[in-house]
Amino acid sequence: MSSAATSPITVICASLCLCVAAPLAAQTPDRLDGRNVAMSQIDFKGRKAVQVIANADAANATSLAVVKGAAFLDGTIEVDLAGQPAAGAFGAARGYIGIAFRLQADGRYEYIYLRPTNGRADDQVRRNHSTQYSAHPDFDFAKARQEAPEKYESYVDVQPGVWTKFRIEIEGRKARLYVNGADQPCLIVNDMKLEPKSGAVALWVGPGTEGYFSNLKISGKPQ
Repeated sequence: MSSAATSPITVICASLCLCVAAPLAAQTPDRLDGRNVAMSQIDFKGRKAVQVIANADAANATSLAVVKGAAFLDGTIEVDLAGQPAAGAFGAARGYIGIAFRLQADGRYEYIYLRPTNGRADDQVRRNHSTQYSAHPDFDFAKARQEAPEKYESYVDVQPGVWTKFRIEIEGRKARLYVNGADQPCLIVNDMKLEPKSGAVALWVGPGTEGYFSNLKISGKPQ
């Protein structure tokens, strides 16, 4: 197994009561539970990464690479990621990529993701849909747009296939998304839809996506 210094994904969990960080393990594809994805460890644009490609026949929001042994309730999840439409993807593919958190045994989870091809689209409506919060399975992007247009998505300058720093801060039902080291969040959610419960964390890709992940860090309160 690769050392923490060279592995594309290193998970760090910090106990809030002890205020110390304790590394769990260097995360390579064998330390991820792939669900409806193909995974491999490769070099992508100058860095080691885990490649995660959604299965072509997978339903929306079912393509995940779950981090083994990581439990999370509140705190911060950081990762470098790059998403782009996979070879042969359908025309409307956006390179959907992000992080799922608080995964439960019954399959429910919440997630925040990017649509990289929207970030610099020559269409303001598409640009406004560059980020998204959703909850699986009952609150997807379509329901969010129907019930509260524009509330759960926003604009941020992202590009397909380009490394992007992605950080989520989560507390109770509140979440903040920060991209590329910005001081201000590009997406604010004050009413996440699921009851806050400790659960797993996963690398998330949407239909027709070829995704890359590196430098995953999870810190916070596991339960």
